[in-house]
Amino acid sequence: MTAPAATTRPPSRPAQDPAAVRWALTALALAALGVFIVLPLATVFVEAFRKGAAVYLAAVRQPDTLSAIWLSLLAAGIAVPLNLVFGVAAAWAVTKFQFTGRNILISLIDIPFAVSPVVAGLIYVLVFGAQGWFGKWLGERDIRIIFAVPGIVLATVFVTFPFVARELIALMESQGTEEEEAALVLGATPWQMFYKITLPNIKWGLLYGVVLCTARALGEFGAVSVVSGHIRGQTNTLPLHVEILYNEYNYAGAFAVASLLSVVAVTTLVLKKFLEWKTRQERQ
Repeated sequence: MTAPAATTRPPSRPAQDPAAVRWALTALALAALGVFIVLPLATVFVEAFRKGAAVYLAAVRQPDTLSAIWLSLLAAGIAVPLNLVFGVAAAWAVTKFQFTGRNILISLIDIPFAVSPVVAGLIYVLVFGAQGWFGKWLGERDIRIIFAVPGIVLATVFVTFPFVARELIALMESQGTEEEEAALVLGATPWQMFYKITLPNIKWGLLYGVVLCTARALGEFGAVSVVSGHIRGQTNTLPLHVEILYNEYNYAGAFAVASLLSVVAVTTLVLKKFLEWKTRQERQ
């Protein structure tokens, strides 16, 4: 007598929300995306070109606008390389070594995320301003930091401080230290380990952090506004120049300059998605 064949049940399918719920949530998400992101972005470009391309180009070519563009690029051009060097060094130290104060270093890296940019600007004024801690000493030597380019650079460095380091710390922790340890056993020098092993493994995450750092540097308003003095044609970055034009009721000029920052934002978004994809591939 043969035993009855065991009955096999088909694998159960995961429960799904009703189609009406899925469609409603999707529509709600798309509506929020359109109202809070797409519509404001489209409005910037519509208002920028409302009076025609000639007015748009005239606003962009104004000496004050060109000065603001140059100053924004200068501040970003100094702040990003500095934070790049610091970010790589901090990530290397945090992920490859155990030392006293490691958790404190990680907490200090995150300070710009917790402190308001306006507060950061006020701190620099307190330290380097005319009535600040070093104000008298700097004044005697005719060194200007506040209401000058150095103050703008310092404020930009502060607000962009964590971006490269935080991205690299997460990436390098997921990769571990096995490859570096093997290279060390084989006699590689620290520079050879970094150049031939670590850097190729983190290159996409490094570029991702640099892109975010650059975008924040170009778009920073709060800290730079405090330390700049709003001197037209001298200490105004692009966001500050947009504010001045708008307050003067020069809406066409304000939106024209704002469109430049919008282009930077869209470009950053495209690069961000590409680099996120490449970084995920490295972590797999």
